[in-house]
Amino acid sequence: VDVLAEIEADIDFGEEEHLVGDSSTILQTLDDIDREVKRLLDSFTGGRILREGFRVAIAGRPNAGKSSLFNLLLKQERALVTPTPGTTRDYLSEWIDLGGFAVNLIDTAGLRRKGGAIEKAGQERAESIIEEADLVLWLFDISAPNWCKLLEEDRKRLDSKKLMVVGNTIDLVAEVPSDDVCDCVVSCLTGVGIDELKRRLKAEIENKMPDLTSGLVVTSARHHQQLKAAHLALGRARTKLAAKESPEIVAFELQQATRALDEITGRIYNEEILGRIFSSFCIGK
Repeated sequence: VDVLAEIEADIDFGEEEHLVGDSSTILQTLDDIDREVKRLLDSFTGGRILREGFRVAIAGRPNAGKSSLFNLLLKQERALVTPTPGTTRDYLSEWIDLGGFAVNLIDTAGLRRKGGAIEKAGQERAESIIEEADLVLWLFDISAPNWCKLLEEDRKRLDSKKLMVVGNTIDLVAEVPSDDVCDCVVSCLTGVGIDELKRRLKAEIENKMPDLTSGLVVTSARHHQQLKAAHLALGRARTKLAAKESPEIVAFELQQATRALDEITGRIYNEEILGRIFSSFCIGK
């Protein structure tokens, strides 16, 4: 508001006297404001996890052992397990406590090109869940023929930033895949590797959690949207100010940023901006 008041004072009274200070000082102030806005933006992922829990999708090709892994992590027989591909046609969702973190586990339908109308509908829903998940456990049967080639095909269409490749059926192979191929290896039959998988899951959650000692944390999607609008408007204002464009254009962008923040903190009336102008500058003296 102070920066906006200074620039609007220059627009209204600039012909009478020079009001706006060194643009580098204003730019530094805008940088400081935008840095805090960006910090709040970055806190949203962790803030949403605090409010809604950490969403983990168990996904992969049919018969990879997804439902078996789901049951193992839940420690109960929640999902039906059969050797028939396409048994899971819809998703199953349950909550677990993982080291104090609320984790929403989602067992999805196996993804493949074949299948009937019902199975395809389940696959479409699985793709939507994968898109919305915080982490995807991509389960793969490492005892299957050509599994490395199939895994490479899958990697090309998945978001690597939230993907954890889990090799299943470690009890059926003589050689353990390297770490650059699988992030973790398990046996859904014997339970080998499940504790290590849980440890890695907990570490992933901790990496995404905000630093609660650094100040406020954003948990509202609406607030996140308004902060993003403010961040973009501040960026445009800084660019236009640095390019020495007219103060009217810079003021417009700052007004956009202010309005976005008003949606979070409460409206700032025009009278307040006018008050800042007349209290900060000696107009007409």
